[in-house]
Amino acid sequence: MLKVKVTAIGNSMGIVLPKEALAKLKAEKGDVLYLVDGPNGLTLTPYQQDFEQQMAVAEKVMHKYRNALHELAK
Repeated sequence: MLKVKVTAIGNSMGIVLPKEALAKLKAEKGDVLYLVDGPNGLTLTPYQQDFEQQMAVAEKVMHKYRNALHELAK
């Protein structure tokens, strides 16, 4: 377990993540991280929780309109 401290950053509050945490998250400066509320509290993750659902919807739409999309791609 890594310990972090809440600190003032301008008019906001924030935490500074140690290098070890960034390495485990595979995150670098400028990356977006997500706080996900779950049964065990908040989890910090680099993955968007509903990404798979969004991709499934996109694939369904692309399949339904494949002929129109093919024509538009010309």
